[in-house]
Amino acid sequence: MPKLVNKVKATLSPSDHPYLNGAWTPNFEEYDADDMEIIGTIPDDIDGIYVRNTENPVHDSIGRYHPFDGDGMLHMMKISGGKAEYKNRFIRTRGFEAEAEAGGPLWIGCMGNPNKSKRNGWGAHGHVKDSSSTDVVVHAGEILSTFWQCGEGYRLDPKSLETLGIQTWTPIDGISAHPKVDVNTGEMMFFNYSTHTPFMHYGVVDADNKLQHYIPVELPGPRLPHDMCFSKNYSILNDFPQFWLEEAIKQKLYIPVYDETMPARFAVLPRYGNPTDIKWFEASSTYVLHFVNAYEEGDEVVMDGYFQNNPRPDPLQSMPEKYQMLGSNVDLHSLDTHLHRWRFNLATGETVEEKLYDDEIVEFGTMNQQIAGEKHRYIYSVVGEDGWFLFTGLIKHDLETGEAQRYNFGENRFGSEAPFIPRIGTVDEDDGYIISFITDMNLNRSECVILDAKNIEAGPVCQIILPHRICSGTHAVWANADELVMSAGAELDQLKAAE
Repeated sequence: MPKLVNKVKATLSPSDHPYLNGAWTPNFEEYDADDMEIIGTIPDDIDGIYVRNTENPVHDSIGRYHPFDGDGMLHMMKISGGKAEYKNRFIRTRGFEAEAEAGGPLWIGCMGNPNKSKRNGWGAHGHVKDSSSTDVVVHAGEILSTFWQCGEGYRLDPKSLETLGIQTWTPIDGISAHPKVDVNTGEMMFFNYSTHTPFMHYGVVDADNKLQHYIPVELPGPRLPHDMCFSKNYSILNDFPQFWLEEAIKQKLYIPVYDETMPARFAVLPRYGNPTDIKWFEASSTYVLHFVNAYEEGDEVVMDGYFQNNPRPDPLQSMPEKYQMLGSNVDLHSLDTHLHRWRFNLATGETVEEKLYDDEIVEFGTMNQQIAGEKHRYIYSVVGEDGWFLFTGLIKHDLETGEAQRYNFGENRFGSEAPFIPRIGTVDEDDGYIISFITDMNLNRSECVILDAKNIEAGPVCQIILPHRICSGTHAVWANADELVMSAGAELDQLKAAE
């Protein structure tokens, strides 16, 4: 039987907010479960953990709530030997603990007026709580959760999901969401951004969880980057024409604007490069939330990601008036996102762009991470429900043939970012599985589904029914069992830190 481990005391007020109801209804219970209903058969040729981060508020925001404000909650499914174990836990950030002690909210949220906050400064170092609720990766044998407005990075135990604390090497400007782990070397690349010069930094952490490299990346002003990419030898950062008005920052207001007359810029630098090694490339004006992969081909660094045709959409008329701007800014259809390819020629400085699938609105792509940094053939993207920040299905794109496979989660069934699981002894790039958490509003339950990556249209190989209906969420990671083994050096450092 599922075990209810803990129920967190919440003070969240009843609300008509679209991202506090329905599939976005928060959870306050923490469970352990290892005897769940299974429909189908759990594959016995996979071994590892699937972890998804969730924006799950416990208290109100002081001011308007944005779904990115919610407290971080991890949902984890361990699969080994054809068996499954489930856990979910809140990430016990300093902000989470402070509000628990206060018995209510202390932060205004990213849509609130910073001048009404009791805390000075930008983002996670000021008026916005570092909820560590955006991304999740596995590095140096531990889970690492991060926050989009450059929080501190929280370490969690991959067995118990216990919050172990803040990354000790975290720079003063924090860690943005979407650090990138090269599973073949164990290195992790990351960046951060801020409202003061040089406005961005880039770093590399080794397989022993030691910060080995950290450099400034000069930008013309404060920017809002969200993701980065890497190839075997290079890292790619970005400078998009979306930024805060500097005059507003002086008044402690953070108002994002988009200037379509400005080009997008990309910084390509060697993994351990210095500021003088950075080569900047200009490209079509856009904003990109997420990239998929990059690789090297002759003199070119080739990168795939999701181009926004409409980075600053009009208010979403299908939402109640007070939520229309929020709705459009998180709706994939309003942003009009498509798979796109950039080619950066290191010899000539030229950028060549290509629309890969401009007729399909997709985002939150995954691939076989065993070949990350090398040329890839397959991308697995989510499809969003028109007008909502909810995922309704998957598309597998074959970049070699141009063919696409589709799987729809079903009416009123909403999924999560769906990582690729390499089959034990895998041979082909797509020899494995795709995994996702699904929230089923018809049956008032949630499940973990596993699909055959070669044939997602066949539907789930199995469905693992969770002990509760979980809140919708976004970013997720799969880590093989061998990635959960901490190196001797990292383990020693953790013991010293605990002392």
